[in-house]
Amino acid sequence: MSKWWLTLLWLLPWQAFAAAPAPAAAAPATTTTTVTILGVDHAAQLVSERDRPALLDAFLDRIRPDAICIERAPEAFARGDFYEFTYEVQDVAVPFARRHGIELCPIDWEPPVEDQKLGFGLALDAPPELRPLKGFMGFLSFGPESLQRDFFHADDPARLSKVRDWATTPAKRARHDLPRRLYLYRTYLQAQRIAAAARAHPGGTVVVVVGEFHKHDIEAILAEEPGLRLVQPSSLGRPDARTVQAHDRVEYQTAIASFNLLGVQAAGGAVDYAYVGRAVAALEAAGATPQARLFRVRLDLLQGRIGRNAAIAGYRAIAGEAGEARFAWTGVKDAARVDSWFDPFGNLDVRRRALLEAARETLAAGDAAGADELLEACVAGLSPRQREQLRGYWQRDIAAARPPAPL
Repeated sequence: MSKWWLTLLWLLPWQAFAAAPAPAAAAPATTTTTVTILGVDHAAQLVSERDRPALLDAFLDRIRPDAICIERAPEAFARGDFYEFTYEVQDVAVPFARRHGIELCPIDWEPPVEDQKLGFGLALDAPPELRPLKGFMGFLSFGPESLQRDFFHADDPARLSKVRDWATTPAKRARHDLPRRLYLYRTYLQAQRIAAAARAHPGGTVVVVVGEFHKHDIEAILAEEPGLRLVQPSSLGRPDARTVQAHDRVEYQTAIASFNLLGVQAAGGAVDYAYVGRAVAALEAAGATPQARLFRVRLDLLQGRIGRNAAIAGYRAIAGEAGEARFAWTGVKDAARVDSWFDPFGNLDVRRRALLEAARETLAAGDAAGADELLEACVAGLSPRQREQLRGYWQRDIAAARPPAPL
């Protein structure tokens, strides 16, 4: 038998399937499940007060859904594994659901690691030993436009027209079209898992927290799903300021302060200091903890309220008194590393971070020997891998940026 006939025989069952009439519509559901899809810009809650973590917490509490769908694959979720950049998932939505006994439904899909290596030449979830400052696998930071992002930003499809245009336009060269093709397949499967979650809660409410790039394609796929009613988040109303304030938490305030003051965001200049200042003040009101004191010194230095020498003295004092204190939030996924997606030194405890910041300012003041002494005290007790990473980031990102000594 020729290869042509073999090909035809292989195709016939699929052609028959495609040509077959659609199955009869299911009987009308007696109850309808409400589904609301909140499109997010991952981790932008840390820079925009109009999209703050406490607002998401309060919004979920207002709805009190039967289930919350989150952007992670079921297999990874089962082992407690999240994307590094989905702050709103692992640090807000998941803890909220667990505090209130709400079911969590992981709805994402990603290609197997071997397929990732075949298509992209690497595993997409495995950062290099030293992350680049920018670009693919680089540290996360936001531009000035993100500081004004609104909680319901993604409800307007016009704001995501670039995504729609990209998704519906094949790449000029087919060999470069893999990201778009995977996006379409991934979003389709997300929609199907949301539909399954809705069927599991007939007559109930399901909230989906997902990257805004997926929102409107998911809604289009689910538009005619029997027994399902799509409701825009903005139609449910925004919790008032007092309610949002009541939902604020120490870990939210710590994340806001840490991301904007200690992470790479501080170097970019796109910081809402009023927003960050309120987070720091809230932490101070709860107690003069080592982390709150460190945030205050860093904030005052960046805003010019104290000079470099005062900052160095403040950091040294904190290091001498912090003991084993750790930050209430770090964003660290791999505890064997010294960094996080947000901060080259995100896995340091408060004492070591104070020493590092003192070393940074001491070097900037022209005292290289003093900076080296502080840095050695900082790395003492870290694992060999963590020491090498810390020194690598120090040489690349801090020592290299040292201003020239005055003539």
